[in-house]
Amino acid sequence: MVKRLLVLILLIQLNAEAQSSALTVGDSLYANGNYSKAIKAYEKHSSQNQVYGKIAKAYLAIGNNGKALENYKKGVEANPEDALIKFEYAKLLLRSKQYKNASDLFEELIYIDYKNPNYHYQKGVVLEKLKDSTFLNRYLTAYQLDQTHQNAIFKIAKYYLIRRKHLASHKYIDKGLESYPENVELISLKAQNYYHQDYQNEAKLWFKKLLELGEESEFIHEKLSILFAKNSYYKEAIFHRKKVLNYNPYDATSMFVIGTYYERLNDFKTAEEFIRKSLKLQDVSLNKEYAQLGRILNRQEKYKEAIKAFQKAVKEDPTDTFTRFSIIFTKEQFYADKEAIIKLYEDFIAKYKDDKISRFAEMHLKELKEKNFLKKD
Repeated sequence: MVKRLLVLILLIQLNAEAQSSALTVGDSLYANGNYSKAIKAYEKHSSQNQVYGKIAKAYLAIGNNGKALENYKKGVEANPEDALIKFEYAKLLLRSKQYKNASDLFEELIYIDYKNPNYHYQKGVVLEKLKDSTFLNRYLTAYQLDQTHQNAIFKIAKYYLIRRKHLASHKYIDKGLESYPENVELISLKAQNYYHQDYQNEAKLWFKKLLELGEESEFIHEKLSILFAKNSYYKEAIFHRKKVLNYNPYDATSMFVIGTYYERLNDFKTAEEFIRKSLKLQDVSLNKEYAQLGRILNRQEKYKEAIKAFQKAVKEDPTDTFTRFSIIFTKEQFYADKEAIIKLYEDFIAKYKDDKISRFAEMHLKELKEKNFLKKD
């Protein structure tokens, strides 16, 4: 009898050690990134209820979200009081776009521990995905429970920025930056707030701060280019717009804008180059672009090319009377036959007598006739 008891105790001990060993081996394999082998080790554990969460994490690590969800679900059913596994399961449901199930689980977690800010934050994320208008309340509750909660602060500040409630947005951003001064997401919101408020110097300062922190993007450089151009710092504006082209070399709008900046710097040759590049890339109405090119060519006294550009602009938009007038004005500079030019102006005035530009054309025609009369004398 004693022998049997000793054998039974020995078997129980050996089994316990084997199970402990399976768990230890599984944990070691997981820690070293050998996730598939870790799963096999965990599956040898006699009490699967204890390892569903570990198996789910390992499946998640190898990208098998379906198996991870399956094991998290088993873990939650086997351990309904385990808030940690429930939280991990709810987050994976959220990532898997199973928003309703995720919402229900986060609601349960909030009931278990109302003072946990992360539960409220995650519930807010789900509600936002579900387009439930109460999502902001969850973010605000998370913030009230933890005023250093960067994710909740970002969501609240962004909410107010979108609705152009800049003071409220700034308030939360400043609070977040107190505990994390280098939070680039909040710094970006700060810059955008100032940009939309048209506080140009402040916006530049905060966008440049993003660059100093190593955050470069097409958006940042585009906004800096616009801000510098508003203050007539065209060299800086060109620098940042060219950075935009690094992200999108076929951005016709940026090429056109760069051309206009070079025009402001009286570098008409380079302006022409960028405007032409822009035109080649566009397949929409190019009236504005061809008209701009015509004006730039005029400034370089390339009158014949300017006339062609203006004619293309009119072809793109036949209602553009100002460009029609520009064609005649350019011909006036290019052709010696002033009588023919006078006839062009007279025909233009007769055809577009109700257009505002015809008044200017009449005044100019009068001056031209007087000059032509004096030359004859």
